[in-house]
Amino acid sequence: MAWFDRLSEGLSRTRQQLNESLNVFLELSPDVDDDFWDNLEETLIAADFGAQASSNIVEELRDESIRKGLPDGAAVMSRLSERIAERFATAEVDLFDIKPVCILFVGINGSGKTTTVGKLAKDGTIAGRKVLVGSADTFRAAAIEQLDIWAERAQVPVIKRERGADPASVAFEVIEAAERDGADLVLVDTAGRLHTSDDLMRELAKVVAVTRKRADAVKPEPFEVKTVLVLDATTGQNGLAQARSFNASLELDGVIVTKLDGTAKGGIAVAISEELALPIVRIGVGEKIDDLRPFDPADFVKALVGN
Repeated sequence: MAWFDRLSEGLSRTRQQLNESLNVFLELSPDVDDDFWDNLEETLIAADFGAQASSNIVEELRDESIRKGLPDGAAVMSRLSERIAERFATAEVDLFDIKPVCILFVGINGSGKTTTVGKLAKDGTIAGRKVLVGSADTFRAAAIEQLDIWAERAQVPVIKRERGADPASVAFEVIEAAERDGADLVLVDTAGRLHTSDDLMRELAKVVAVTRKRADAVKPEPFEVKTVLVLDATTGQNGLAQARSFNASLELDGVIVTKLDGTAKGGIAVAISEELALPIVRIGVGEKIDDLRPFDPADFVKALVGN
């Protein structure tokens, strides 16, 4: 199955719920009046687009309808996909194309960090990169074992320490090994952190700081260090709260949204990118190794809205 077909299938629950809601309110408010705009904004918020993105989309459509004299709600809806696509922040370059680069993956437990690292390690080797993986989730033995399995599939080495070791020391060792072995793509799995815990977030900030310091010293060329949040789409608006907290503590460089195939809350990708101006760098619609792909706003919105 082609990627767009898998994406469309993965977003089918979100698309069905959104379209059903849009059709209902269009029947109630076919004319472009105040009720129409109120209903449209409420529908987008209910689809987890977030209050900020929903309000901005509606205001832009309202302005356009006045300027172009759009005759009815159906004419406005024909412009919806384009307005949604414009909400997404874009990165100047794909983080995973930078050479050399170390990417730290953060997020709460269960978001899919370890699986994501494994899939991206495989992508890196296929692309001809020299990949090194670090297991800085030292609190869960299962995470270390899971990463070992993925690294074996990708045929890449793993730097790890015993359970309970200092995660920052693991990150330090990963960069040392990368410098020694000439790796140019380093992927570091970190322990799940509750975004509501200040202590845990400070510990994660330490991991990032230690990694950056060691990466700056790499010869002959320092590593760029990027921090990416892995977010489970099924968490909906709680995912937006997670993104706010992680971004405030770590100054994120991007977001990966996973499990879009298991939710009717796919609009959360819009909310996060709009409010935090963070690029969505990858999206996942399944467990298979090729179910994680670069994010394309136009394809995503087409699969999300259906037109």
